[in-house]
Amino acid sequence: MQTHEQVHLVLGGAGVVGDSVIKELKKQKIAVKALERTKKIHCVDTIKADLLNFEEAKKAINGFSHIYLCIGLPYSSEIWARDWPNIMRNIISICKAEKSKLIFFDNVYMYGPPPLPVPFDETTKQFPTSKKGAARKETADILLEAMNSGMIDALIARSADFYGPHAINSQFYINFLARILDKKSPRSISKPGIKHTYAYTVDNARALVKLALDDGSYGDVWHLPVGDPITMEEIVELFNKEFKTRHRVRFMPFFLQTALAPFIPELKEAREMLFQFNYPYIMSFDKFKARYPNFKVTPYEEGIKEMIHSFTEPELLKWCT
Repeated sequence: MQTHEQVHLVLGGAGVVGDSVIKELKKQKIAVKALERTKKIHCVDTIKADLLNFEEAKKAINGFSHIYLCIGLPYSSEIWARDWPNIMRNIISICKAEKSKLIFFDNVYMYGPPPLPVPFDETTKQFPTSKKGAARKETADILLEAMNSGMIDALIARSADFYGPHAINSQFYINFLARILDKKSPRSISKPGIKHTYAYTVDNARALVKLALDDGSYGDVWHLPVGDPITMEEIVELFNKEFKTRHRVRFMPFFLQTALAPFIPELKEAREMLFQFNYPYIMSFDKFKARYPNFKVTPYEEGIKEMIHSFTEPELLKWCT
């Protein structure tokens, strides 16, 4: 490993979480670079490499003290099962050789079977009933084995479904913001009245960097901060407040989901995750709060306002300077 003190690398820097991590590191004046497969990212030195190609990735990733694995793969069970374990094995091998610390931005799909405890935490059983959950469990287990054997210094940071600036894959965008901007009513495949917790991308980034800079956080699994439990009906009211509208959520009945799924790939992929919306899905981050009691979670009102602004007002990227 080349000698570089506190140089951080964000894998997947063009994604909404990776972008927020880069901004947070720059805010704290920590040297940072980004890695993407094809894109060049504005305002940060970008390394191009395919993480599925071990030799290419190994050649590109050297000299970094901390590596954040924040990539996103297409929302496909087949792709996740095929690619996530291989990417994780490649990154573990590189971190071992480089003696880099690894911060893995994970999700919570591995917990199960549903319905989950209310709330669920890092100790909740992991018997996933979805193919995506099985793929994420396999991937995390590969890293946990490397962590527990002392092969690398790493931590796993798990996020709830997130929303935030430019988050086009967020339910808040797909089901609410995009439709409102298109003069349509919000919709959901959820059941009415189901409570759910969501994470704000900027909070995720702040929490990831806080964990990364804390040597005592490694070798463990952490749930990242979330807002209070909220229903779809309450979410639409927050959007109504910003847009001065009176929208109501249109809930798609199960029979219609079944009829449309073969023709809408996104709906087909989402249906195996319906347990998140048919039962209360409330994530605890008490463990994180106990270690960082002064961490402030962004209220939904503020986060939604910033999300709307990111899609309706041009940004000047002031963080570059």
